Amino acid sequence: MSPSTGAEGHEPTPEEVGLLATEALGPEAQALAEFDTAGFARALGTVTAALAQRPLQVLECTTRYGATLAAGGWSTLARSFGFPVAGPMRPDGRDHRFQDASWQHHPLFYGMQQWYLAWSRWLHDLIDAAGVEPAVAEKAHAATEFLVDALSPTNFLWSNPAALRRAVDTRGLSVLAGLRNFFHDLAYNGGKPSQVDTSAFRLGENLAATPGQVVFRNDLMELIQYSPQTETTFEVPLLLSPPWINKYYIMDLAPGRSFVEWAVSQGHTVFAISYRNPDESMRNVALDDYLLSGPYQALDVIAEITGTDQVNIVGLCLGGTLTVMLIAHLAANGGHPVRSATLLNTMVDFTDPGPMGHFLDSASVERLDRRMQRRGYLEASEMAGMFDFLRARDLIWNYVSSGWLMGEKPPAFDILAWNADGTRMPADMHSFYLRCCYVENQLAQDQMTLAGTELHLKKVEADAYILAAKEDHIAPWKSSYATTRLLGGDVRFVLSSSGHVAGIVNPPRSRRVYWTNDDLPADPEEWRAGAEQHEGSWWHDWAAWIAARAGARRPPPPMGSTKYRPIEPAPGTYVRQK
Repeated sequence: MSPSTGAEGHEPTPEEVGLLATEALGPEAQALAEFDTAGFARALGTVTAALAQRPLQVLECTTRYGATLAAGGWSTLARSFGFPVAGPMRPDGRDHRFQDASWQHHPLFYGMQQWYLAWSRWLHDLIDAAGVEPAVAEKAHAATEFLVDALSPTNFLWSNPAALRRAVDTRGLSVLAGLRNFFHDLAYNGGKPSQVDTSAFRLGENLAATPGQVVFRNDLMELIQYSPQTETTFEVPLLLSPPWINKYYIMDLAPGRSFVEWAVSQGHTVFAISYRNPDESMRNVALDDYLLSGPYQALDVIAEITGTDQVNIVGLCLGGTLTVMLIAHLAANGGHPVRSATLLNTMVDFTDPGPMGHFLDSASVERLDRRMQRRGYLEASEMAGMFDFLRARDLIWNYVSSGWLMGEKPPAFDILAWNADGTRMPADMHSFYLRCCYVENQLAQDQMTLAGTELHLKKVEADAYILAAKEDHIAPWKSSYATTRLLGGDVRFVLSSSGHVAGIVNPPRSRRVYWTNDDLPADPEEWRAGAEQHEGSWWHDWAAWIAARAGARRPPPPMGSTKYRPIEPAPGTYVRQK
């Protein structure tokens, strides 16, 4: 019997109450579901319904909240008389919003901070007290954190001491500049605060600027060959397999910070795939096509140009997942042209996808699929919005404070410029990827069939270098570590500091750290406990590892060949598509 019909003596569950409310709203609920594909509103509704049935737990949480407010009020009163009494709430050490000294020394702002932090904890305590399923609770926590961050006192001029001080110092000019930024973003940036000043960057000049030639083009990708910078190069060429969620040049950022530039300077013959930006005409392009017309085709072109029958591959994020699919496909069909695979911030086992799982459970993927099928693609702004939501405090509200309240111009930063240069996703490909990886985890369980071939990862004999980033919120490092148990070749795992992108963009002069451990226990925490910390860039560790698998040095191969003549200079045409 459906929840809407009821049953005598049956007490509806919170989930059923939420469903009843959705049915009662009718078309309005459907419109909300189309907008909120991840189902955050339904999760919050389920929590609310559960709390209505648990008044004692609500009273307990509220009593604690009241006690915290009283203690915060007492410490605020004491500070107004010059006594530095510690309050009950302290900002997280990683929370940069309350670094201004006024949040500690000015009683008004201190009291405001205590109230805000206590209110935030109360809301999360209520979710914990609701007793709903863990998946629903996690989604409700994520939605609540977004709303709490949106209402932070640092997001409003009258309650942001740094912005008020700047307004006084500039005699109001910062307020006018902030209003100008606000109206500009309202008109030209979808109402979101600008994260970056892209006017300082030009493709081929100070981004994607490593010299090279496009030596092959099909309907899906261009293959770039980079010009040698050394008298001799390694025998085994290097293919870069980037994600197609963004443009390829995350691997070729500003000179001095470019992984491509650095790899070429180390003596590698480097090729990189640059994918086309999909439109409605590519709605039926499948993940099979990305495999066969992407790296599979690239292997044939590279072999013809270099005369070498083996290649080392570096795959990043989704490009790394495709690399694992490629080498499993090759292994199943008896081919072994890939000597090694470097997987950068890549998930193969999607058992624990981290915060991305909030958006990509079965119901969410189904709603998203319906939206994609109507258009034929997933819009780049929707993908960007998802990533912004995951780190809204840093990627949205931080720029509200600096840009709209303080009137500052957004920074000119190469990573943010790349991040703003998004791409669309073909409907069929993205639907298959989300369902088979995030929802069903087929690849890790040897249940995926791609391009007519069953993929079995233990048949993979290529060595693997797996790099994960400690603070990665898109490919959590422990999920990346799970790949060490799946592949059949020799595996090295390295953990870098920083996040999903900054953990990769790690030039030798960077002041970051990384960890290594030759042992690979089943428990990632055990691996970390035994790991050795190193100062500097993991690029040096990788350079030694890949050199041992790159063959002898020899004169560089020609740029292109008789069959694959250079078409145009790098970075090519596809990377410029909007």
